[in-house]
Amino acid sequence: MFPNNNSSLQIAVLSLTALSLAAVGVNGHMEMIKPCPRYNANGIDCPALPPGETKDYNENAPISSAGKMLQPFCKYPTPWPTPAATWTAGQQISVQFNTWGSPHSGGHCEWSMSYDGGSTFVVIHRVLERCFYDANDGLQTVFNFTLPADLPGSDSAVFAWTWVNAMGNREFYMDCADVAIQGSSPEFTGPQMTVLNYPDYPTIPEFEGNYTTGLSYYENAPSITVYASYSSPSQSQSMSDDPPPLSSSPPALF
Repeated sequence: MFPNNNSSLQIAVLSLTALSLAAVGVNGHMEMIKPCPRYNANGIDCPALPPGETKDYNENAPISSAGKMLQPFCKYPTPWPTPAATWTAGQQISVQFNTWGSPHSGGHCEWSMSYDGGSTFVVIHRVLERCFYDANDGLQTVFNFTLPADLPGSDSAVFAWTWVNAMGNREFYMDCADVAIQGSSPEFTGPQMTVLNYPDYPTIPEFEGNYTTGLSYYENAPSITVYASYSSPSQSQSMSDDPPPLSSSPPALF
């Protein structure tokens, strides 16, 4: 008797399907790649790794999912030994993301800056509702915007991207890049970075086509002030492994 080739074919198809699903799991999310986030294996123009650290090949993973904390804010407490980028207050910058991830029907994105090693973040740019979609509903992976002209100077600022996805598991994404800012202003005041779908913070549901979901948290974010900060070359700023107190009393969702 001849072997059952159909069975062999079915096994091969199932194996390929499993591999495809695994690939989707790896490449299923968006990630910032420039400026290079801490330890990102896919980043552009990344500094050398800190001693004892390894590259992260799963940088596109959320830091929380379904109410469970997966990683602390910024993912890694130890910054790059040197800045991933040097910017000047008032200049236009370009932030790049991977082109192979899923935008999960958009959602709310913020870009923020910290001057105290990541304890507090002030928002400098937002794209709410349909982040990662351009005016023609195409995938947008490059965001160009102008830094505030009164942004203070620092040789050890932390630049953060955060995202609350519109559809899928209730997740919170965050990538952090260490940057230097050239500026003369002593301080800057703006909205505090919004955190949602992370333990001890509010959770919002899937948008289901309602892109105003969760907007009140962003619209009612309290204002905070950050100050210029400089450290000597021998100093390094690091974050606590515990989530920093970014908001003690988040506004109510209307």
